[in-house]
Amino acid sequence: MLTSEQIKEVAKKCGADLVGIGDPNRFKGVCKEQDPRYIAPGAKSIIGLGFRVLRGSLRGIEEGTHFYQYPEMGVVHIDEVHAPSVLRRMSCFLEDNGYEGVVQRSVPDRRPASDPGTNPERVPVAKLAYAEPVSPDKPAPDVLMDFRLGAYICGLGEIGYGGFFLTPQYGPLQRFAFILTDAPLEPDGIYDGPQLCDRCGKCIAACPGKAISETKTVELRAGDSRIEHARLDEWQCTAYYMGANASTNPFLAPDALKDIPDGEKIAAGKKHLTEDEVKALRPILNGAYCGMRFGYNASICGRACYRQCLIHLEERDILASKFKSPFRTKSPWSLSE
Repeated sequence: MLTSEQIKEVAKKCGADLVGIGDPNRFKGVCKEQDPRYIAPGAKSIIGLGFRVLRGSLRGIEEGTHFYQYPEMGVVHIDEVHAPSVLRRMSCFLEDNGYEGVVQRSVPDRRPASDPGTNPERVPVAKLAYAEPVSPDKPAPDVLMDFRLGAYICGLGEIGYGGFFLTPQYGPLQRFAFILTDAPLEPDGIYDGPQLCDRCGKCIAACPGKAISETKTVELRAGDSRIEHARLDEWQCTAYYMGANASTNPFLAPDALKDIPDGEKIAAGKKHLTEDEVKALRPILNGAYCGMRFGYNASICGRACYRQCLIHLEERDILASKFKSPFRTKSPWSLSE
């Protein structure tokens, strides 16, 4: 019989930086459309795999001199190349030992039709116009699990007030993939180490489009857990993730938004945008900096919220991952100054 220790050892050898094991029943209370137990009803364990985002992939954005490597290496390469390879190798290992491995890789281009939001990393996203449950006791396909909850359930860290996941190793700098399996593995406990998020609000202040609410929150539920975090306006995030704020986008021509209603307010990050306004703005932003492979956005904001969170966590000296020099060594650049 396989043990949790064996699984973690093999996963690390296959290329995962973080490994946690959860009990699928911890998803109790999650809406059916996000409950992976409907994908693999016989699963006894869920294996969470974390892949570090290289701190150095954000260096060029921090300096304002090179923007390509973070979305390419910190998003596309992990989600489309490295993580799928590890998922396959791990699932082959499970199959060789007589167990099934049901992989759950990142699906940035999918959202349920009922979801009014989008994914700032991947625009547009596909939404099924119609999907019918195959039986009365099942949700309509596709069931899409919340990867933040998956990582939480596998004991890998906590969901911070900014809405993104934090681990004690890398703070906000990792991405996840999962395997549901019928192998009976000893689960890890829910993370109860030092509190990572102290609700400082610096991630909210760092957003160039003020897409993270200062007052509105949402609650996630899983089993006995209740997790509150600030509400993200995904369409607002999309526009400024792609570089709508002229002060943080060196590729946006000074007159690029002159023919757009409220162009000056948009360029200053002072306009709340509707879905239709973001869709109208997208071609201009795509033209300023062409998109990445597989349709991923270029992330001109450079995950400003992540970087500010990382800086704060390093200042508190709370992360296991240590560096010889601090991430930020000078005042952040701005084209408005």
